[in-house]
Amino acid sequence: MALNATIYKVELQITDMDRHYYATHALTLARHPSETAVRLMVRLLAFALHADERLEFGKGISTDDEPDLWRKDRTGEIEQWIELGQPDEQRVRKACGRAQQVVVMSYGGCVADVWWDRTGAVLARARNLTVIDIPAPASEALAALAERGMRLQCMIQDGQVQVFGEDGAVTIDPIVRMAPSQPTR
Repeated sequence: MALNATIYKVELQITDMDRHYYATHALTLARHPSETAVRLMVRLLAFALHADERLEFGKGISTDDEPDLWRKDRTGEIEQWIELGQPDEQRVRKACGRAQQVVVMSYGGCVADVWWDRTGAVLARARNLTVIDIPAPASEALAALAERGMRLQCMIQDGQVQVFGEDGAVTIDPIVRMAPSQPTR
């Protein structure tokens, strides 16, 4: 008998002073039986960091055709492809060929460091890739806020993220391991 996904309802209020984005989103997240609370909350954090009216969650862990989150333009072209964890280098390169911008949000402490040491040099050739690491203590503290019904406030300023929930607050300092270079004018 297959296990069913657990549904999480989230009211996420985003105040992103870095991008001047201010909105409240009513989200429904399906947590796959094999998905940890950490991964669920990192998905939610990825949404907050890249929030847009067209940003959507992909089908989830069980599919190879879609990312964890993505944003398409009105013609269906992929503008942004967001992966979580430590994706296979080939998957990231394929995403870089399909989307205008690719973001990998790694987490997991030492596991993320090992992944980056193994794949960082190869991925450095991608011109449209950003790799962000969420430190393990921050992702674990974020997971402690997970509830089936959540009301969260997320404030982003100067690259720092603060998430406030009913049971506490978490401060996250994402580490940018790699970002596309800005074109010179």
